[in-house]
Amino acid sequence: MRSCLAQRTLAEPCERIDRPSSWYLVGGGAVINGCLEVDLHIYSEMFCHLRPVRRLCPGKIFPYWFLYSRALSGAEAVNALRPFYFAVHPDFFGQHPREREVNENSLKRLSAYLENLQKPGFKSLKPTQLMFYVRETDQNSSDGQEHFSTSGFRAVKFTLHTRDLLSTVLYILNSCSLSIEHIQSLNTNVHSQPLKEATRISDRPIKWDKSYYSFTGFKDPDEDLEQVWRMETTLTSWLDNNGKSAVKKLKNSLPLRKELDRLKDELSHQLQLSDIRWQRSWGIAHRCSQLHSLGRLAQQNLESLKNAKGCTIIFTDRSGMSAVGHVMLGTMDVHHHWTKLFERLPSYFDLQRRLMLLEDQISYLLGGIQVVYIEELQPVLTLEEYYSLLDVFYNRLLKSRIPFHPRSLRGLRMILNSDRYAPSLHELGHFNIPILCDPANLQWFILTKAQQARENMKRKEELKVIENELMQASTKKFSLEKFYKEPSVSSIQMVDCCKRLLEQSLPYLQGMHLCISHFYSVMQDGDLCIPWNWKNGEAIK
Repeated sequence: MRSCLAQRTLAEPCERIDRPSSWYLVGGGAVINGCLEVDLHIYSEMFCHLRPVRRLCPGKIFPYWFLYSRALSGAEAVNALRPFYFAVHPDFFGQHPREREVNENSLKRLSAYLENLQKPGFKSLKPTQLMFYVRETDQNSSDGQEHFSTSGFRAVKFTLHTRDLLSTVLYILNSCSLSIEHIQSLNTNVHSQPLKEATRISDRPIKWDKSYYSFTGFKDPDEDLEQVWRMETTLTSWLDNNGKSAVKKLKNSLPLRKELDRLKDELSHQLQLSDIRWQRSWGIAHRCSQLHSLGRLAQQNLESLKNAKGCTIIFTDRSGMSAVGHVMLGTMDVHHHWTKLFERLPSYFDLQRRLMLLEDQISYLLGGIQVVYIEELQPVLTLEEYYSLLDVFYNRLLKSRIPFHPRSLRGLRMILNSDRYAPSLHELGHFNIPILCDPANLQWFILTKAQQARENMKRKEELKVIENELMQASTKKFSLEKFYKEPSVSSIQMVDCCKRLLEQSLPYLQGMHLCISHFYSVMQDGDLCIPWNWKNGEAIK
């Protein structure tokens, strides 16, 4: 290890650490009292324009325990990231499908990054951009328990370009504003007594002279940062690096894809289903396994399953009926739970009819505005949960009797929310109405925003037509086998993405499955995921 020269004058000397004398060798110098001694006359001719600096104290730059720490093992890294996993785990975002999907995909990419760091002989990893929705919690509560804040969660974006597990863990925790104090306890080589003076960070930024790096051959940290920006992933470079891998995975998955289509068609025909879908992005093998399980249940108890005639079955995390009337099969449930659900479907259909009547009654009280549930934008609710929301809102309307002219708001749409306190108008044209909204404020807001809502709805329909046309054109130009987007990608984003795609020549896309998302990834079955705001050519800082 060699020291670096700081551009400081004698009027600004490096502070000394007052500790009992101790010294040990580091590279070609000695550490005395926690500071690195430098023999300056070796470089006197080169740095004749600088005033001599006697000491460099790394403890002022990094936490003292970081300087003496050993490398983390894979298990220790996972343990150190527990607060992070707790803050972003998809299971805690069950009522927020878009945020859950983003975190789920980002965790997969983070896991791959950490695995590559542990592989023997790796040299350097490409910068990896990640986005997470981090749960907001109050960690300073008096009862010692963790509570959700009113904001719910916040979006965090960062780029990983680290070379070891410890720096990766620290960077992730710092990026998400999470504590790093617990990491010290994971390291047995950390000094037992903290160096209080060493943890102080200089108020003045330290800028090393570039001539030092030229002379010694050491890397300039500023150049490393600039290189990260220069190496920012572009669409063509990413396809060049990952196209062959995606083709191989897609080719290997083709037999399973055919099996999946066969099983889906057979079960849909046998049970007279409207559709079979999946709420999460499980792999093809996982989906085939779920259909095989449903097929075995159909052989054992066909009469019960016939109750689902005309329904859409969705494989998800819990069993029941969704707010829009889809049959939800929890993938962790056993056949017994599924059988009980199919047997109860007639009672669910009765509740669904009552729910539709309740929506009509709310619509009548609000001048004909239509009450809808939008799967892509609302929390995942069961039929019972949604009926309860509607019932609470309806009873509040009955008590207030807001004077709306009959059918004056026909053609407009609204959704109900339990986690909002003020009404809002969505860019797609529907109203977001809290169930506990003040009736007087609700009336004023809807009446003043009605015209803008109609304009937004018209714009949405126009965008949808343009989006479909551009997707068809892209599918044709690149000879895509499948072209789709994640629900969290809006029509505006998709239109922008497709327009720029059509200007490119991308031979790697021929015959591929392309998904427009928020990140780059090759899925396990060969689907290519690219962000809607992909970049091409030289990245712009």
